[in-house]
This record gives sequence, structure tokens and C-alpha cells, in this order.
Amino acid sequence: MTFRDLHYGDQPLLLPNAWDAGSALAFAAAGFPAVGTTSFGVNASAGRPDAGSASRDATVALIRRVASLDVHLSADIEDGYSDDPGEVAAFVAGLAADGAAGVNLEDSAAGHLVDPAVPAAKIAAVKREAPDVFVNARVDSYWFHEDDTVAAVADRARAYADAGADGIFVPGVTDPATIEQLAAAIPLPLNVLIVPGLGLDDLQVLGVRRVSTGSLPYRVAIDAAVDVAAAVRDGRDVPVATSYAEAQQRLVAFAQRADRPSGAAR
Repeated sequence: MTFRDLHYGDQPLLLPNAWDAGSALAFAAAGFPAVGTTSFGVNASAGRPDAGSASRDATVALIRRVASLDVHLSADIEDGYSDDPGEVAAFVAGLAADGAAGVNLEDSAAGHLVDPAVPAAKIAAVKREAPDVFVNARVDSYWFHEDDTVAAVADRARAYADAGADGIFVPGVTDPATIEQLAAAIPLPLNVLIVPGLGLDDLQVLGVRRVSTGSLPYRVAIDAAVDVAAAVRDGRDVPVATSYAEAQQRLVAFAQRADRPSGAAR
């Protein structure tokens, strides 16, 4: 099943977002058919704030490192790391050659929406250069509370669909009625972040086709790590975790697979 096919299944595609090889490996081992990256997690794990194109090199390195996994990979590339559509297209084509099946491309910069013609031009260039890559166009209206109406978001989504986008990602929307209206108004698979209180079945009824975890797994993992140390300090029971032996064996098997000569069967 292709990455595109996963957006048209019986349930919305749940896409967990990894920040390093270990998290990507764990998601793959848990049976998820596709794994995305999170620019926040990738940046935070290196001690950098999100956005500002800081995640570019680390995202490329991560895709290359985990390309041997039997999962579809989607890269969060912020705004494409360039204002030039040709440069964005070349970058995405390189990611596709490295193993990415999809990308997220957002329509904001420095915390504000940009003219929709700008991301539309990037999307069109990407689809000319790498037509098989699933371009998930991100509309940041609800994320930054700018033009955050169904009509305005739908207008942006239609512009990106006309440019060749394959899906539309609307982070920050949580109201069920609004989600349902967006799904009806947008002519492509709708992607949202996890919505507290709404499961995959609930979101499917509303018309959602893809659900991303975003940076939540990274932030929960950091909180859990701190809680382990605090539990020891405070005399509380420590949580049960995957054993060292199992985690090590998983990494050994992955390293053997990832380090095969180029061209070896995946």
C-alpha cells in the first residue's frame, strides 16, 4: 500500500512524529505503517527553538538514517527552507531520493501567514520535480489565529489543491463542528493534530483522513524522563519500561539493516 493509499483507508491514518532514529524505530516496531518527523522535536533535541530553517540538515540526516525501515516516511520541512520554489523543489527531490514518501509544507513564516501564492508556487514546483511525493500543504490560520475562518482556510486549501497538493493539514483546529465544515469544504484529505476527547472513529465521522501527533510524543517523552529521575529522588515507584536487552536487540537489528550496502533489498 502506498503512502497515498493510507489516506483513503477505513480509518484516518494515524501518523506518529519522530524526532530521532530511536523514536522512529520504536514507532515502526509498534506497527505504524508510516512515520513523520517533527521539526519541533528535531530542533529541540539539538537544543534549538523551532522554525527558522534550523531543522533542515537534521531532518535530511534523520530521513537518510531511517530510510531502511519498512514504513513510509514523511518529512516536516517547515516552509521548505527557502523562498525560491526551485530550491524547495530540488530539496524535496533530494529527500525523495533519500527515502521520503511525503513532506509537510507550511504557509507561514516568522509566526505569520504568507500570501498563499507563495506556498502554491512551491507546491507546483515540487510536483513538477518530484510528482510522486505526497505534498501535505499546511494551513496555519488556526495555529496563529490569522484568517481563522472556515471560508478563509478553504480558500487557501483550494489554492494549494489547484497547485497540486495531495493533502491539507490544518493544525490548531479542535472544534468538531469546524473540523466537519473544513472536511466538507476542502477537496483533499484533511489532516489535523490530535484532538483531546476525539478518537480516530470520531474524527473519521467528521471527515478527517489523517491525524498527526506533532511534537506531543517528544514533549511527553521529556516529561517522562524527568519523572523517572524525580521518582527515584522522591522515593516513588519508577515506571516499567522496555527492557535494555529488548531495546538493544532492536537497535542491533536496525543497525545491521541500515548499514547494508546501497541498493540492498529493504
